[in-house]
Amino acid sequence: MRSLSALPPKQALALVLVEKAKRTKFRQAIESAGALAAQTRPQLTSGYSLVLDPNHVLYDLMHVKARNKVIWGGRGSSKSWGVAEALIRLSSALPLRILCVREFQNSMKDSSHKLLKDTIARLGLSSWFDVTEATITSRAGAEFIFKGMHNNDQGIRSTEGIDICWVEEAQTVSANSWRSLSPTIRKPNGPFGPAEIWVTYNLVSENDATHQRFVNEDGSAKRRNSIVHKINYDSNPFFPGSVLEEEMLEDRDGDQDVYEHVWLGMPQKRSNAIIFNGKYRVEEFADTLWMQAERLHFGADFGFADDPSTLVRSFILEQPPERSRADGSNDRYLYIDYAEYGYHVELDDMPDFYDRVPLSRDWPIKADSARPETISHLARRGFIISAAEKWPGSVEDGIAHLRGFKQIIIHTRCKKLIEEAYLYRYKVDPKAVDAKGQPLVLPVVIDKNNHGFDALRYSLDGYIMRSGEIGMWARLGRNK
Repeated sequence: MRSLSALPPKQALALVLVEKAKRTKFRQAIESAGALAAQTRPQLTSGYSLVLDPNHVLYDLMHVKARNKVIWGGRGSSKSWGVAEALIRLSSALPLRILCVREFQNSMKDSSHKLLKDTIARLGLSSWFDVTEATITSRAGAEFIFKGMHNNDQGIRSTEGIDICWVEEAQTVSANSWRSLSPTIRKPNGPFGPAEIWVTYNLVSENDATHQRFVNEDGSAKRRNSIVHKINYDSNPFFPGSVLEEEMLEDRDGDQDVYEHVWLGMPQKRSNAIIFNGKYRVEEFADTLWMQAERLHFGADFGFADDPSTLVRSFILEQPPERSRADGSNDRYLYIDYAEYGYHVELDDMPDFYDRVPLSRDWPIKADSARPETISHLARRGFIISAAEKWPGSVEDGIAHLRGFKQIIIHTRCKKLIEEAYLYRYKVDPKAVDAKGQPLVLPVVIDKNNHGFDALRYSLDGYIMRSGEIGMWARLGRNK
């Protein structure tokens, strides 16, 4: 203090306050460190783990360093479960900043938040993590951030200091999104080493931007300092006896194309059994395009047991805006710009679920007539909703009407509906072939993978006409 006596009073006081603040901050840091040290991370649930098995490819997630770690393949392979477990194990011990992204994320329900939360509970670490509706943090100082990439270049580029970025459902990620994301993940040296990008996806087409970016034709890694693994259900020791096994066996015995694509991760094959084969395409179009149409159409299908509830929004244009009408053509195109799917949605949660589709309270909704009590509940909650008419053959007539459009155009964000468009099929006789040597397609619509398209049919209630059996099959235009 003697040295301060020679200074002006105000300057001396300022120095004293600065020193006091430093000592307070240091004392608080010591106390915080001591409190953290006094806490002991709970013992992780014991048992066999894929990410801890040196003989399983998911082991590389935690134990091999690489800039890009790409895991792709079919359904039931445990890709997402493995990544979630690896991230929770690492974040329970290290102060990591983890970014979880996907191309489209309209709400937290679209993200991996629930899977990570369930993984925390499964590993017995609930007391070690703080989980809110939008965030996850650990007592080790780790945090999870959830973002969508579509039309969010600035939001992605502003995310700094990321240790691990998990890109989920990467088959939908565009080349533009990759150009924005990759340079952002550049932390040179964190608790887990240089920043990494973890990628998981089910292959839709070999031309997908993600697959083209990371995987060579022979399945090897295309980029330097990268690892690529293809895994399917047969790499998952937990698959036998799971709820998915019966579904897999049904596809394997009934439709080889579906089995190879869904379960073996093979690219889609165009089959005559696909109900809308050659009638749909997937593309991104402006969110304001619907304003050029006369009206919006909303259709709803209600979930039961493991079937999802769906709400689909569409509109009709006589001609796509980029095409000329000089030839006098009057082709009709059906655009689907929103398709929401929700599993085990409680009745009280249905309004919030429907509100995820823009303008759903402003336009009429046509719904499955089998659930009048649900329709009544939603009507009381402010929706203009009524039952769509059904009749014997209404499914086939609805399909014929949909096939009557010049083309059905599905927005890239409608991921589940895009999947349905490929999987919704006629029954085939695997023991018989047609004139072209293809499995014989039967005039029987399989009641499966159709929840979004059922909602789409309901939305066009009043437009779809009844027809007799002969007229219906003539309108299907199956040989076009």
